[in-house]
Amino acid sequence: MISHRVLPKSTIQSLETLDTCTVSNAIERLKVRPRNEGSVRGSALHCLFPALPPVAGYAVTGLMRSTTAPISGRAYHENMNWWRYLASMPEPRVMVVQDVDEQPGSGALVGELHASICLALHCTGYVTNGTVRDVPALRELGFQAFASGVSVSHMYAHVSDFGAPVEIGGLRISPGDLIQGDQHGVHIVPIEIAVEIPAMAERILEEERALRNFCQSPRFSLEGLDEKLSHLPGDGFETLVGNR
Repeated sequence: MISHRVLPKSTIQSLETLDTCTVSNAIERLKVRPRNEGSVRGSALHCLFPALPPVAGYAVTGLMRSTTAPISGRAYHENMNWWRYLASMPEPRVMVVQDVDEQPGSGALVGELHASICLALHCTGYVTNGTVRDVPALRELGFQAFASGVSVSHMYAHVSDFGAPVEIGGLRISPGDLIQGDQHGVHIVPIEIAVEIPAMAERILEEERALRNFCQSPRFSLEGLDEKLSHLPGDGFETLVGNR
């Protein structure tokens, strides 16, 4: 079995309290990857439940099809190997499934039953280029979903393969990658700097508060703005502007 890096539980809990924009800014400030990498393209999917808090967890990856029947069994709930694989991954988990049908999203893999099983297995969210169904039930369960849309039917929805990298909206996601998502979208948090993010995020938020307070005060002036921006740490101005 492949060993995946597991972070302190407190780090994951911190990511569940921070919005993805702030975490993205922290990743940029820590300079571990180019700014145009690491996130799912905005047009590829959307957050179905923007009022729910951010989710964070380790990616559990798979491929699905819905327009053709599985070789054996009828649907996802009969594939115990898939559930065993999901349960073998570190907690908390985020299910990431690429729909590889010719027309992705024809049928939905995840609905109320699938979400209920996922939650029982400490999987708190779902990321797909396909669709979901039973939207009111998913909302009531508090199961977050990022998808291209919704579907009436599950058709022949089944997991056709699992445990290998997948691609969602131009982003390659591997098993065990640390995923975070909220109303803004989904990105990968580099595990090697994840423990540094809470402190960096707080620093950035404090800088934002100071600049926002200055902009809203009677002391605001272009000269004062120029001075404050000049004292921000390296490329801080771009980070702040990119967050709002």
